[in-house]
Amino acid sequence: MTVSIPTGDSNLSNVIFLLGPTASGKTALALEIAKQLPVEIISVDSALVYRGMDIGSAKPSAEELAQVPHHLIDIRDPAEPYSAADFRVDAEALVEDILARGKTPLLVGGTMLYFKALLDGMADMPAADAAVRMEIEQLAEKEGWPAVHAELAKVDPETAAAIHPNHSQRLSRALEVYRSSGKTMSELRRQQQAEQREGFSDRYRVLQMAIAPHDRALLHRRIEQRYHAMIDQGLLDEVKAMHCRADLHVALPSARAVGYRQIWQYLDGELSLDEAVEKAIVATRQLAKRQLTWLRGWSELNWVYIDKEDGQLLREDEIISQAMGFIGRKDI
Repeated sequence: MTVSIPTGDSNLSNVIFLLGPTASGKTALALEIAKQLPVEIISVDSALVYRGMDIGSAKPSAEELAQVPHHLIDIRDPAEPYSAADFRVDAEALVEDILARGKTPLLVGGTMLYFKALLDGMADMPAADAAVRMEIEQLAEKEGWPAVHAELAKVDPETAAAIHPNHSQRLSRALEVYRSSGKTMSELRRQQQAEQREGFSDRYRVLQMAIAPHDRALLHRRIEQRYHAMIDQGLLDEVKAMHCRADLHVALPSARAVGYRQIWQYLDGELSLDEAVEKAIVATRQLAKRQLTWLRGWSELNWVYIDKEDGQLLREDEIISQAMGFIGRKDI
């Protein structure tokens, strides 16, 4: 039995956001929501877009994908970069298509930049430049990502201040934009703001939820357990299949994805397998920390917790009850 989403006094169509750090249980919750509401899922994940990157990205299984329509999964070859700007264009078109079918779009994922691009818009950035990106990658390998951060701070202190020195993908892209266009991300964003059109939240009634534990140690344990399970499921072979391709290299977003990059370094002989696994777990925990930092500053966000404040895990039905309570409230 499905239920409808109340619209209160708003005439706007409903769109649901389900955000959360990695390993928090977003996929499971989304599938439970789909049992109760007529939704189609739009993936908001920078790794799930790539074909062949299944295990390390925690891509939903074939059985899970068959339960409800999913979008923006397996739409790119790993050799083809996919950006926040690409996501915004694709997601906006999908939202309209899903609403036209009488369904509710449910956007699910942990790539916070994609959610922000959709909500706030973004400046038109230069296309990816593989040669420039490789130069930056070589600089990082030689001097470390803090050195890349320092170089970015010289030309674009505003953007550098918003990026952690170890956030390699965002650092690389910000410096790449400047080197390839001569304009900083800050300049381009100010230009976009001056030309700001009607926003996403002006066109839709956006119901925003985040799933997470109270206890960060619980999330750390889940991350470690999941990564070891990925290794057991064949992640090494999955990365080997990418590594042997002549058209893939470590400067591409696909190869730099957390959990993949470290195995790539093992295959390059830079790390032992044990070191690669440990570094991958640490990098995934750091990713989760950054995701939670984003979410703590998020406006109009309702939290769905997977545990109680005393650390006791909640049952699945208790978690879905929280989510459906938020969706059904008329004041959100």
